[in-house]
Amino acid sequence: MGLSPKIERMSRLLLASNRLPVTVKLERGRVSVKPSPGGLATGLWGPHQKGDGLWFGWPGDMSKLTAVQRADVERKLAELRTVPLQLSEQEYHRYYEGFSNSVFWPLCHYQIDKVSIDSKDFDAYHQVNERVADLLASAYEPGDVVWVHDYHLMLVPHMLRDQIPDAKIGFFLHIPWPSSEVFRILPWREVVLRGLLGADLIGFHTHSYMRHFASSVLRLLGVEARMDSVDFEGRRVRLGAFPMGIDAREFAALADNPDVLQAAAQIRHDPHPRKLFVAVDRLDYTKGIPRRLLAFERLLETSPELQDQVRLVQVAVPSRDAIGSYQTLRRRVEELLGRINSRFATPTSVPIHSMYRSLRRDEVVALYRAADVMTVTPLRDGLNLVAKEFCASRTDEDGVLILSEFAGAAAELGEALRVNPYDLDKMAAAFKQALQMAPDERKRRMRAMRERIFERDVHDWCRSFLHALEQVGSTEQTPRPLLLRGPALDRLVGQLREADPIWLFLDYDGTLVPFAPFPEMAGPDADLYELLEALGRHPRIRVYLMSGRMRADLEKWFAHLPIGLSAEHGYWIRSPAGEWTAITELDTEWREQVIQIMGAFAERTPGSFVETKTTSIAWHYRNCDVDFGLFQAHELRAHLTETLANLPLQVLPGDKVVEVRFQGVNKGVAVHRILGEHFEGRAVALGDDRTDEDMFAAVLPKGCAIQVGYKVTQARHRLPTYTDARAFLRRLL
Repeated sequence: MGLSPKIERMSRLLLASNRLPVTVKLERGRVSVKPSPGGLATGLWGPHQKGDGLWFGWPGDMSKLTAVQRADVERKLAELRTVPLQLSEQEYHRYYEGFSNSVFWPLCHYQIDKVSIDSKDFDAYHQVNERVADLLASAYEPGDVVWVHDYHLMLVPHMLRDQIPDAKIGFFLHIPWPSSEVFRILPWREVVLRGLLGADLIGFHTHSYMRHFASSVLRLLGVEARMDSVDFEGRRVRLGAFPMGIDAREFAALADNPDVLQAAAQIRHDPHPRKLFVAVDRLDYTKGIPRRLLAFERLLETSPELQDQVRLVQVAVPSRDAIGSYQTLRRRVEELLGRINSRFATPTSVPIHSMYRSLRRDEVVALYRAADVMTVTPLRDGLNLVAKEFCASRTDEDGVLILSEFAGAAAELGEALRVNPYDLDKMAAAFKQALQMAPDERKRRMRAMRERIFERDVHDWCRSFLHALEQVGSTEQTPRPLLLRGPALDRLVGQLREADPIWLFLDYDGTLVPFAPFPEMAGPDADLYELLEALGRHPRIRVYLMSGRMRADLEKWFAHLPIGLSAEHGYWIRSPAGEWTAITELDTEWREQVIQIMGAFAERTPGSFVETKTTSIAWHYRNCDVDFGLFQAHELRAHLTETLANLPLQVLPGDKVVEVRFQGVNKGVAVHRILGEHFEGRAVALGDDRTDEDMFAAVLPKGCAIQVGYKVTQARHRLPTYTDARAFLRRLL
């Protein structure tokens, strides 16, 4: 199977997680700081030690430490290059037990009835995330790579991005991302999505979680995702599936330890040899413990010959016992255990042996080695490392893994017996199938899973994510636009004021006014009239309003102002107080065919409509169901592209619109026509969407192109909203 690939240090790594990878313990008056067990700590401790980076997180409750003990702990943490986030008991309760584990945890695991929403909990969550972002920002040095982990810190990427726009930020979610229909229940859904989209790379365990996230972004933010990326706020955010691994070699070595083998033999020792089922879980309602117990009961009911031939060892590790739903779960499990054992116990056996405590790793591995059948049957699980630990520990290539199809690991471990934990009959049947499986088949299945687990171990997971994060942005062809605020805005305005004249080419919808549900509803307001008139009368400013609207609309709204107009994406041009002229003659035979095609799509897509212009036909779907509208837009674009392939036409996607227009007619051509070959002064273009890119190309590189909004663009500068665009224009006065 070979050795794990060596993780090469790329740059200083700043890690952030809910807990630090070390545990602070106070025992008999002495304080110790020791590495914590667990997949995250194991996987990231290596690259953390190899570099000179830092790890940020909560160190545990230090409230009972004396001042001397606290100073000693802080010194030891600093030696390990960890940065503690100190939280009060109230902060921890609301941030961790409140929002993180009483809202987001049940929501992502489809346990909607257990979601307990309290705005004060989210306020605490927001504040803790802010503090983590501030700690990261204070330690950040140019060239650092930041990796934020899990659902406790989902707001950190965007908060850090606001402070350090050029930081390279990765985020990994260790639990499932739910379907968009479930996620939209969250009152702070948009805030969470924007928080995560501050990262450059967002990692998930499976492709299905990645698709659910992309669907949430589309339905709630209206931003369409590509196969593996989302364009958001002028950045391309990459999405990826990176199934987490375990330290397989460590488990294999421990499994062959003589003490562990002896412990496994003692577990199996029985005067009446029986087949051993094993389950190891945190006591959590997502792990499916009650349904597993019921399925085991069903096995004993339907196969009475097995009643004294099998036993189940159920380990339930205490977890979050301060939360009411976990207390209820424990009572439910204890009731089931009592009933099933009372019903099926014999003088020589008890069918289920339950342990409610934490086990050392060697004790867990001894159980793995002793098991005939390992049952991992969560109702929903981000991945589930127990399944992989069991396989890694079976150096004898024996044993059967029963795995829930709702565990993320099921996507990798296809040789397991996969079950639906909600189907008790089929789960019981799988239990029996595992008992009857031939030795050759057991070995074949186990061998295949082990090879995969050793190849894709935790070190490979860490290396592959960090490599992907390092590659983000390396293929981008154009630099990101400079956000115009503070000194950058002052500097540009100062430069433009020196030009004589300033040529302003201004898009309308989305640039000077917000989008409206229907085009006729987005008329100019008094403030915009006043601004455009002042600009038009300024002795050193020439203004042209460049719009995709029909010339009748622009004539009605702006003919009385001392500005130039251009309609239908540059086809019509009108100088101030002049006449409309067309930049070319058009062949319009194609129009009826396009109108018919778009009309058919409008009929079967509620909320959409067709807009006809001289040079183009547009199908608008802003008012449609987001998913269906986007699907229909893709279908329409594909149909039009094929149908019109031999005609001089362009099929262009816009902001909730698909438009067909005559080739060679665009705003860039109109800008060149207006300026002529030898113009004086400086040209400035403001626009917000794809149709304005031609205008940007026409004024660059000598002029100034400013995108309004956050789409990917060739513009060199950016303003966030139409109100910022208006403020910028006022500065020019």
